[in-house]
Amino acid sequence: MLVRDESTSLKQTPLHALHVARGGKMVPFAGYDMPVQYATGVLKEHLHTRTHAGLFDVSHMGQIELRAKSGKVEDAALALEKLVPQDILALPPGRQRYAQFTNEAGGILDDLMVANFGDHLFLVVNAACKTEDEAHLRAHLSDTCIITALPDRALIALQGPKAEAILAKFCPEAAAMRFMDAGPHAVNGIACFVSRSGYTGEDGYEISVPEDQAEALASALLDGEEVWPIGLGARDSLRLEGGMCLYGHDIDTATTPVEGALEWSMQKSRRTGGARAGGFAGADVILAQLDSGASRRRVGLRPEGRAPVREGAALFAEATSQDQIGKVTSGGFGPSAGTPVAMGYLPTTLAATDTLVFAELRGQRMPLRVCALPFIPASYKR
Repeated sequence: MLVRDESTSLKQTPLHALHVARGGKMVPFAGYDMPVQYATGVLKEHLHTRTHAGLFDVSHMGQIELRAKSGKVEDAALALEKLVPQDILALPPGRQRYAQFTNEAGGILDDLMVANFGDHLFLVVNAACKTEDEAHLRAHLSDTCIITALPDRALIALQGPKAEAILAKFCPEAAAMRFMDAGPHAVNGIACFVSRSGYTGEDGYEISVPEDQAEALASALLDGEEVWPIGLGARDSLRLEGGMCLYGHDIDTATTPVEGALEWSMQKSRRTGGARAGGFAGADVILAQLDSGASRRRVGLRPEGRAPVREGAALFAEATSQDQIGKVTSGGFGPSAGTPVAMGYLPTTLAATDTLVFAELRGQRMPLRVCALPFIPASYKR
């Protein structure tokens, strides 16, 4: 977490008063005053989301509308393909896709969600990158597209096995949505954008709502014992168990999608031999890695003891070696997994499942096993 700097004016989301009223412990995060936890604590919030449902305020994220000047969503899709290695043209109306903005070296400028709303694309980008992402879009696509930031919209995420039953009370058609379906829907009579997606590995929804109606909708969803408000602490432990990257930690401008084990997100049409191969920033580097492999890779790591191994811990091939071979990028205790869990980067030659490596922890070498991700199987409704 960022350290509070009282000299810096923190922004507030439209749900700030709700967090304070419900006892949220507020901390600075990406320039916003955000709840890290509530009185119930991170552990209980995590487990409640896995067994019931949790409501997350993610209004600090950036929401952007991308519309082609021609009026054709296909033209907006082709324009966006200049900046991401994903197939956006084939994304049908009412569907969403995970993507990455890449740089000329193949590194990741940010990861994002892209939805086809029929006549335009709807993008959700990370809070810390949203100003730069908007500038990136304007610098490269303004000749063919209209880029509109949507700062007057809040974003909330309802996650967990009870999410469908709860949201269906306010939006009956939500029950019929499949994982990664997305589009405009009325929720409790409010015009919203709803996607069946999230950042926990659980079934759930993300709901974009006008900021002046966000508190009323959040309060309605929280009216009952099955939905708890959940802070940043449990959001982080849930996404780590789900094997999901945190931008700026597990992926960054010096990490390619292939190194980040994100090649599953790149469709055949954009790869070598595909109908629209390349054409995006860093394509030469990324396509070469897809064909021949990268020198390092993000992997799951399971410490063999009970002590969590945290971000930044150095990794070694042998208990006595002085040659660092990688580092942990995310780590902590997995409440649902029941063990410490971590992710990090290793040379590809040591990235096979069950490989034994060692982390530096308080002057001692702790053994870890490379393991498959995610640590907790996803429960998406496909």
